[in-house]
Amino acid sequence: MLLQAIGIIGAVIMPHNLYLHSGLVKSREVDRAKRQKVSEANYYFFIESAIALFVSFIINLFVVAVFAHGLFNKTSNEVREVCIANNNSHYDVFTNGTELVYNDIDIYSSGVFLGCQFGIAAMYIWAIGILAAGQSSTMTGCYAGQYAMEGFLNLNWVRWKRVLFTRLVAIAPTFYLAWFSELKQLSGLNDRLNAIMTLQLPFATLPVIAFTSNPRIMGDFSNGIANKVVSSMLTVVVIAINVTMVVTQLSVGNWWEVILLVIYFAVYIVVCIYLIIHTACSMSKPDGFLNSLEFVKTFIMPSNIAEFDLEQDSNLSRFSSNYVLRSKEDLVAS
Repeated sequence: MLLQAIGIIGAVIMPHNLYLHSGLVKSREVDRAKRQKVSEANYYFFIESAIALFVSFIINLFVVAVFAHGLFNKTSNEVREVCIANNNSHYDVFTNGTELVYNDIDIYSSGVFLGCQFGIAAMYIWAIGILAAGQSSTMTGCYAGQYAMEGFLNLNWVRWKRVLFTRLVAIAPTFYLAWFSELKQLSGLNDRLNAIMTLQLPFATLPVIAFTSNPRIMGDFSNGIANKVVSSMLTVVVIAINVTMVVTQLSVGNWWEVILLVIYFAVYIVVCIYLIIHTACSMSKPDGFLNSLEFVKTFIMPSNIAEFDLEQDSNLSRFSSNYVLRSKEDLVAS
């Protein structure tokens, strides 16, 4: 149950979508030289995101509520009897044992349960929804990779090369697993992939918090105190959940598997600590205690962020921007 609960976080939030939405917003025509226009655009972007997230929340709420109502404290044999009573030919997905069914439920058996409980049409509607969700995830992953390559790596590829590369990376391993694995194994793999998304979540949220909380970069549009505190606390909670999941789900196998997991976990903790320190430095004053430490100047923030200029091509994606951070004195003079 812990793996499934954590998988919900990764499946709903999807770390790369944070950068995808930033890239989509950046591509829109906004007069970034005027603070009023930027503020107005932020307001409508907020409404747009709120509507999308609210609809997503309602859908996920319905899904979780339906399965919680139908499967909580139900044995596998009880669900099997419901399938037999409704003449569902997939009843053999559930055993005739007395174990609780929600311990072994997956994306495939969930669809079978819907077919048994609400009719065969519900099972096919679930299948179409899963297919659509997979297509949506693939597209958003491709676009997020595009913006990451263009923005972080300063790498511009023609579309067919980008699509070919990202599709091969995503589809080749999936096709290999689908060919040599059974359906039950693929359904379990889906839960683990969602949990991995949660593991990667701090790598996306911490840089976003650091960037948007830094007044030297965002100016008047930087995060407020409440936003900084809440977002930082949520990130710490996610990291704590990830550590708990790894400790509880870790099963001792071959010695080389343990060594690889220990190395990965050590790197994960070190990178998270680095990002936390970087976020704290971004939130503090340029001449504050953290930014004055020699260690921070050497390894964490070696360059002066005050020199960051949104007009430099190296700091932008392929979309042009005329937005310049101006001081209050400049605004009064204008």
